[in-house]
Parts: sequence; structure tokens; C-alpha cells
Amino acid sequence: MSLPQQEEWMQKKLSFADLRGADLTGATLTGADLTGATLTGADLTGAQLWSAKLTDADLTGADLTGATLTGADLTGAT
Repeated sequence: MSLPQQEEWMQKKLSFADLRGADLTGATLTGADLTGATLTGADLTGAQLWSAKLTDADLTGADLTGATLTGADLTGAT
């Protein structure tokens, strides 16, 4: 699954979104709310996740190589 341009994902509320297998390579998700989101197998290579809320998100098998997670909340994420 490929998503729209990066700019469209900044500060968005994507809580509980089903993003399994999504291609988020290089996506700018700064400040996005991904609480409880399913990101199983998602490609987040080089993604910008500054201050993103990933509380209780499922990151099983997600590729976070080179992703920026500064200030991200990963409480309860797996």
C-alpha cells in the first residue's frame, strides 16, 4: 500500500489505522497520532517520526531503518 505525499501526514490523527504493509519510506509523520495503529510489516525506512505518538502501536516486522524517532512516544508499542 502506497500513501499520498509526505506533507499530508504531518500532525494527522491516524489512531487505530490499519497500515499493515504500507510503504511509508521517507514519510514525514512529525507529530502524527498513530496511537494503537497497526503497522505490521510497514516500511518506515528513513521516516521522520519526530514527536509522533505511537502508543500501543503494533510495529511487528516494521522496518524502521534510518527512521528518526526523537521525542516519539512508544509506550506500550510492540
